[in-house]
This record gives sequence, C-alpha cells and structure tokens, in this order.
Amino acid sequence: MGIIKATLGAIGGSLADQWLEVFEADNMTDTTVMTRGVSARRDDKRSSNTKGSADTVSNGSVIQVYDNQFMILTDGGRVVDYTAEPGYYKVSNSSLPSLFNGQFGDTLRETFGRIKFGGVPSGTQKVYFINLKEIKGIKFGTPNALNYFDNFYNAELYLRTFGTYSIKIVDPLKFYAEVLSYTAKTVDINDINEQYLSEFLSALQSAMNQMSVDGIRISHVAAKSMELSKYMADVLDDGWKDMRGMEVRSVGIASISYDDESKKLIATRSEGAMLGDANIREGFVQGKVARGLEAAGSNAGGAMQGFMGVGMGLNAAGLGSFSETNRAQMQQQQAAQQAVLWTCACGAKNEGKFCEACGKPQSGGAWRCACGAQNAGNFCKDCGAPRPKAVSCAKCGHTPTGPAPKFCPDCGAPFEA
Repeated sequence: MGIIKATLGAIGGSLADQWLEVFEADNMTDTTVMTRGVSARRDDKRSSNTKGSADTVSNGSVIQVYDNQFMILTDGGRVVDYTAEPGYYKVSNSSLPSLFNGQFGDTLRETFGRIKFGGVPSGTQKVYFINLKEIKGIKFGTPNALNYFDNFYNAELYLRTFGTYSIKIVDPLKFYAEVLSYTAKTVDINDINEQYLSEFLSALQSAMNQMSVDGIRISHVAAKSMELSKYMADVLDDGWKDMRGMEVRSVGIASISYDDESKKLIATRSEGAMLGDANIREGFVQGKVARGLEAAGSNAGGAMQGFMGVGMGLNAAGLGSFSETNRAQMQQQQAAQQAVLWTCACGAKNEGKFCEACGKPQSGGAWRCACGAQNAGNFCKDCGAPRPKAVSCAKCGHTPTGPAPKFCPDCGAPFEA
C-alpha cells in the first residue's frame, strides 16, 4: 500500500468526477507544526467515504501536497508512505511505498525503516502534513538569573533575558514518531513547547558559558544573535535534532537586565576606568571642590566658618595634593605629546622622520639631549647644553634628534665627521 504520482492532465478539469476524494492540509498557520489532512470536498455527496470519518482516506483518493509541506500516509497509526515533493498523489492499496524523499534525499529511508507499518491494510488510513517552514516567534524568558563570568570586569555577573527563537523540522518522520500525538488533528508549537522550553533554557545557560569562555563581553551578548544561535544548536543537537528531528535556527535577544549586585559592580568598574584619565580625575576633584564651596556658602555658622571647614576637609582628604598630582600628570602628557611633534619649514606639524606635507627630513624640532631630556628649543631645559648641530645621513637623509651616531639607524651608512 502506498501512493503514486497522479498526472496533472488527469487532475485538471474534471477532478470531482475522476477521483473518489481529494485531501489537503487543514489550516496551517505560522506556528502550526502538524495538521491532519481534510477532504477538499467535505460537503460533496459524491464522496465515496460514506462509512468512515471525514478525515479517513479511501483507496483511490488523491492527496494534494503544497510547497514546504511533508505528507505522511498512515495505516493503523503506522507510516506506510510519505512525500516531500509538491504535487498530486493517488492512494493505492495495491502498490508498494513510493517514498518520495524530495529535498531530504535518502536520509529519510532509515527513519522510515524503523517506524513503517508491518501488516495488511487495516482500513483506517489517514494523512498528516508536517510544516517544513521555519517556525518563528517562539517566546522565552529566564525565570532565574543566569550567571556569566565576564573577563573584562573579571567578575561573575548575573543576568535575566527574554526574546524569541525559531526552530525548523529537519527530519519530519522522526518528528512525527517522537513528538506528535497521533490522535491530534492540529498541533501548534505552543501546545508542546513547555518541555522544550525547559531544555532550551538549560541550553541557553550552557551557550552563555561558552560565550564567556570565548571572551565575549556581557554587554555584547545581545548583538551576538548569530553566534548564540550556533552555540544553542551545538548544545541541543543531541536532544533535538538526533532524537526529535528538529533544530534551533535563530535566537533573538530582546532585552538583557542585570541583578542589583551586577549593576553596582559594572558601575564601579566603569567609574574606575574613567578616573584612570588624569583630565577626568581633575574634573572630578574640581566638581567636589565646587560642591563643597556651594555648601559652605549656606553654612548656618557663617560663610567664613564654612570655608574654613572646606579647607580643613580638603587638606584632610588630600584633595589639594591630589589635584596637583593630576595637573602634573596632565603636563607630562602634554609635554610628551609635544615632544613627538616637530614643525617643518613648510609649516606642517609631523610625528615621523619626514614631513608629511613636503617630504623633507626632520631638521630642528624635538631633540633628545645627551643627559636624556627631551627638548624642543635650542638649549636643553635640564642641563643647558646647546642643540647638537644637525647632521644628516649622506645616503638616505636621516637626521638624528640627538648626537650623531656612528652609523645611520635607517640605512646603516656611516655618518661623516
């Protein structure tokens, strides 16, 4: 017993007269994973199915299969034939299973061998349709916080997240045998999602741990949906694809929120990173001083007493010396930036050994004294030594910033005395 392809010529025009019944999939929405086949001519008095139920297929009937549908023909609850190819198929109890593999190649034959019907026709043939489209918009949310070790913060953080994911049925025979109820007429993904959602969330924790090992910052997780989908697929392959014939296709993170302790740690780490800059630290100190002076002006004991209190507080906290340290660091940074710049005769400022505007080699500008000090003028700011006379390499034109070496550091040619 099985199905055979029906020619388009026989189908067109006089379908109602040539065939006993025509079956097609019942209403299939975006979240429908399986639906029973129903008669396309349910109210037709010429239907030969006068004794059985309306969804029982008679010998000689035609089944119509559309794109992205997998049709399964059963007898007594066991699969007797199937097709993954769109078209018209005639039910024939006298023929062997045709097994139209379609897009799945021969991968379905092994599964069919394990669940096929092994007896004579029982007279209760039915047809089912599996949705081969990507089932999208399956919602998930973490009821408990997930732990995530972030190398950037060097701490264990805890987050909650919610979003949607999608699945695709990649082995419809296995999906039919392991997941679906044979008595159901229509199965929506939300009808069977409770068990799989628990497994999904467990896999999500494993995927998060792997992303942590790979060094992905916690703040970048929401933008890593493709990577997260791959992690999830790897974790769920054994339980979902190999056992149930479905796989995760995509994961979309809609929102990530942190627990209170994680928020405090992130804020502290961010503040510390900002205060590592001397300019920001100086602004922080000046802001503290300004707020202190503002409070002193409203002191109940008089402004003078308030200002005295501010001065004592600043001295006690060391903010005065702290500010001086900041300014010294800023001056050092500015001096270092100026030291690497030199001005060409054409007026352009440069960092390298040659002018970016005219190509002339560096002459004048910044130079390093024999005492080690970096200078910009004609005399050393530390020991007063005059700037050495510029000596250029006769071969490549390199001009050293300090005393002339014996050999050119660029091309190796000897310098002339």
